[in-house]
Amino acid sequence: MGESIFDPSRNKRKVLIKNRNILQTTYIPDQLPHRENEINNIVDIITPSLSKNKPSNILIMGKTGTGKTAVVNYIGKELKKADPEEENCSFIYVNCEIVDNPYGILFNISNQIINNQDNKIPFTGWSLDRVYETIIEHFDKKNKVFIIVLDEIDRILQKNGDEIFYFLTTMNEVLKESRISIIGVTNNAKFMDLLSPRIKSRLGEEKVVFPPYNPVQLQDILKKRAELAFGPGVMDEGVVPYCAAISAQDSGDARKALDLLRISADIAERNGDSSITEAHVIFARNRIELDAVIEVIKTLPVQSKIVLRSIIKNHEEKDSSVITGDVYSVYKEICNILNYSTLKEKRIADLISELDMLGIIHARVKSFGRNGRTREIELNINKDIIDFVKKDELFEPLLKYKLGKQMKLL
Repeated sequence: MGESIFDPSRNKRKVLIKNRNILQTTYIPDQLPHRENEINNIVDIITPSLSKNKPSNILIMGKTGTGKTAVVNYIGKELKKADPEEENCSFIYVNCEIVDNPYGILFNISNQIINNQDNKIPFTGWSLDRVYETIIEHFDKKNKVFIIVLDEIDRILQKNGDEIFYFLTTMNEVLKESRISIIGVTNNAKFMDLLSPRIKSRLGEEKVVFPPYNPVQLQDILKKRAELAFGPGVMDEGVVPYCAAISAQDSGDARKALDLLRISADIAERNGDSSITEAHVIFARNRIELDAVIEVIKTLPVQSKIVLRSIIKNHEEKDSSVITGDVYSVYKEICNILNYSTLKEKRIADLISELDMLGIIHARVKSFGRNGRTREIELNINKDIIDFVKKDELFEPLLKYKLGKQMKLL
């Protein structure tokens, strides 16, 4: 067998992680520390389903990384233990970040309740009314309670309004033998304010709020995962506290804490190092933050990218502060080279504000009294990200030009 390009990497790699699955955010441990109160609260609400009685609908709220998804899936597993044959209740989980339209939601639900392949709803082609009626028919055949979890429920609302919630919350008015209960999961604290009055009272019967983890709790979560994931003596004592402290500064996000620990271990393995240290955590943190900003920039509209490129160009060529007028001058020049229509200066000011809100730049207002005011603009991105922006294929035509008061071919 010939040599592979993977051989050098594989040969230098030192295995430090004995179970990678433990460090994934999708892994559900046997116990969820520091979420006992929330678990007990939800369990108390849905326990009647084990006697075929409909529990209240629940809205679970909390910031990203506070354990909401882990808790609902953990409860789903425990519900299965309490009713192994699912004679009284069934647990249905739908991730609305992946399935975010009414037909897709109902299709996903149907796939979890219709076992006969010949009776399954097609992926496309039916009207919503037909899908709805078919699901009702199959629900009633089961004669039990269905707990339907809609995770990232706000994603549906953003794209398709609250029509699907009306379909689901009115099902109990049509069902004769079965009942459904909905558990919505969201990180949007204002989610209920976005619903129409007819849906509000139906959907949010009971609310459970998940607070952010504090540094001690994050440290405890990471320590338990690390004990299962790593072999003995492969991690410095300061690694877990350091990961926990960094993540606690960012709203107590357990997902980011786990990602930080996992990537730190990955970096140590790739380097062939014998242990995981705080230096690996620092490197991993920079890597994660770099990747996150790049992903945001990738999704920017073309006009926003041109504005950002204009700001970068100004910063490269000006010793003094960069103001809105400077940006607009270069913006018009770049649009001319790229053959894009030029937006008005007021709209460019809006795009600058959006870049400011994303944290890519910092724009502060500077007043000149009666002479009006402008904004001084600073970049909040490092050289690696600046280089990434400049290498965007959108800006390839700029390589032929020198931007300035006069456009010149290089």
